[in-house]
Amino acid sequence: MDKRFLGRTGLEVSELCLGTMTFGSETDESTGHRILDEFVAAGGTMIDTADTYSAGVSEEIIGSWLKTQNRDDLVIATKVYGEAGPGLPVRGAGRKHIMAGVEDSLRRLQTDFIDLYQIHVYDDATPLEETLTTLDTLVTSGKVRFIGASNLTGWQLQKAIDLSRHRGLEPYVCLQPLYNLLDRDAELDLIPVSRNEGVGVIAWSPLAGGWLSGKYRKDQGGPPAGSRSNQADWDAHDNDRTWRVLDALQTVAGEVGKTPAQVALRWVMQRPGLTAPIIGARTPEQLADNLGASGWSLDDDQVRRLTEAGDAPLPYPHNILRLPQFVRRAQ
Repeated sequence: MDKRFLGRTGLEVSELCLGTMTFGSETDESTGHRILDEFVAAGGTMIDTADTYSAGVSEEIIGSWLKTQNRDDLVIATKVYGEAGPGLPVRGAGRKHIMAGVEDSLRRLQTDFIDLYQIHVYDDATPLEETLTTLDTLVTSGKVRFIGASNLTGWQLQKAIDLSRHRGLEPYVCLQPLYNLLDRDAELDLIPVSRNEGVGVIAWSPLAGGWLSGKYRKDQGGPPAGSRSNQADWDAHDNDRTWRVLDALQTVAGEVGKTPAQVALRWVMQRPGLTAPIIGARTPEQLADNLGASGWSLDDDQVRRLTEAGDAPLPYPHNILRLPQFVRRAQ
């Protein structure tokens, strides 16, 4: 598996990142350890989790596995923000919770440091200065190597970067947004800001919750048996654009002799500014399929056809800004 630098940092990560949201819920400890072993055996180095995944059990499963590994070979990313367990209050990104949260994550992960510590979502109740100065303290202390964020708007990301630069604080070096062939809003502001500021991008849900796995067909009339989708999700996706994307995905998959999931992941891997998609395998079989996205490339025409199948009208002001008479640089 190829390696890539995370944004403008000197940190190299694998071109696929293993997401572990299902560890502790749909994936038990022994299966999780097997998935981790197989991911590393394939050349994977970056593993993503969060303090809220299965109320901390995901971190514990990684931790019990991590103590048998060469820690320096791995890049462990986790997140802080949300409720510590079902029914418990959301704690946010204030100093008190971050300082307690990092200690809890270090304990569960059984490690002395976290490679990438991410704010899970923007906290509109906490001054951004409080969040960023606290994260800077964690880097200075050696408990955290790099910081990042997930689920921001474009202006929130830019504000955080500008404030860090102005105050001389450690900046966000990684963004974790929703991004796939069907969910492409990140292209409007988040990815351009990331590219301009040298921020790495690791995309969550690169298979759109299974819609890009090849299991969904228009003639089914509803979600396939065994999927995590429900009727409301089906109704939200049952439109001409979705089926146009899935048709293009199946066509390209046939041309390259790969599964639709592998092609969908490969498209994300080849997008400008993207560091890695986060693959969320519940089973070793799903992992094996996802790993097949590595080691080959789509050609320019295939990328173009997949991209154009999912193109949608631009919202204001992007529709104005991208008119030919106003564009002065190649996009």
